[in-house]
Amino acid sequence: MTSFERSHVETVVRLLAEDPKRLVVAVTGPRQTGKTTIVRQALARSGLPSQYVAVDRSGDPLAPRSREDRGWLIGLWQNARREAEKSGRGFVLALDEVQHVEGWSGVVKSLWDEDQATGCPVRVIVSGSAPWSMLIGLHESMLGRFFPVQVRHWSLPEMAEAFDFSMDEYLFFGSYPGAAHLRNDLDAWHGYVQNAIVAPAIERDIVGLTRVDKPALMRRLMDLVPQYSGQVLSYNKMVGQLQDAGNTTTLARYLDLLSDAGLVTGLGKYSAKPHLGRASSPKLNVLNMAVMTAPMGYTFEEARADRSLWGRIVESAVGAHLHNSLRTATRLHYWRHQSREVDFVLSRGPNVLAIEVKSGPRRTRLAGLDDFRQRFPNARNLLVGAGGVPLNEFLSFPANYWLDEHRSGIP
Repeated sequence: MTSFERSHVETVVRLLAEDPKRLVVAVTGPRQTGKTTIVRQALARSGLPSQYVAVDRSGDPLAPRSREDRGWLIGLWQNARREAEKSGRGFVLALDEVQHVEGWSGVVKSLWDEDQATGCPVRVIVSGSAPWSMLIGLHESMLGRFFPVQVRHWSLPEMAEAFDFSMDEYLFFGSYPGAAHLRNDLDAWHGYVQNAIVAPAIERDIVGLTRVDKPALMRRLMDLVPQYSGQVLSYNKMVGQLQDAGNTTTLARYLDLLSDAGLVTGLGKYSAKPHLGRASSPKLNVLNMAVMTAPMGYTFEEARADRSLWGRIVESAVGAHLHNSLRTATRLHYWRHQSREVDFVLSRGPNVLAIEVKSGPRRTRLAGLDDFRQRFPNARNLLVGAGGVPLNEFLSFPANYWLDEHRSGIP
């Protein structure tokens, strides 16, 4: 694992070496996806003088004294300027979890603008577990000053190479690198997922950075979604399950926030008329399998022996993989008409791909795909599992690979 590098490392190294505008490199993504390791590896490979600061680590002597300590950030930056001029090659200042300093973006904007005017060769990396929209989206003045490097959950090939995960281990234990070494200790693994990932993602990365009027409702929603991953559930039914006076609009917003944090999501129904899809009941899906399986209490062997449960796990893993590997402008939905259903629908412009997942050994009649093709004759179909693309192959390539026309179709 020590020598494994995700592709993002090369991206950051290239930006540090080639970016003529010296944009602030923003490495963002869900908690526990390796952002800190990416930044440290990139700093080591760049060969440039640098300083790494863990903003939210109280034991770091370079960390701020409080959330309001913006003067600390100014002092660090000024020191970076002196080091940059002294070295003759520039200097990299890396600020990890910078969102924990209130008003940080305004300070960075001002200092970055000054450096652009003077030509000071300071290069800056900011990283954080908060979603990009929470970090930057509320600060339109920062647009054009950042180059976002989005880090997503680890793929099957990455977990196999770094941790020797089998496909079934990936399906059950998920893809958090920090939890990988705990897969032989179920209690420790469960505690790590719940206490080091899910709880801080809600408390610090969502509630701590945006307005959430009913944090208890959000926590209950987070508990509910993994139980129904792979199923379509109306917001009204969610309200009933949660036994809360919250309205459906509140639940929809909270589900969007949980999706931005890389925990769970709600897929809309595919429709030729997008406004109808947005008004549909969501299909719930976890975005990392550990979020679904850790609370269940099943052992790895027990889950594999339960064919019904394993089928849900497989379908949820396919949904998570598709969501996590989407490119810009590609959309992910489900489709349903009366009793006919398609598990997932990928679309980008005129390109539409309907995907059905079969976890059992036998191929059955694909009534949903047949109906979908009749209603959307320009769409293409893809079967994942028995009689189609093997699951391990499907999970080894990103969503847009399968959306390419010449790679689609049912054998």
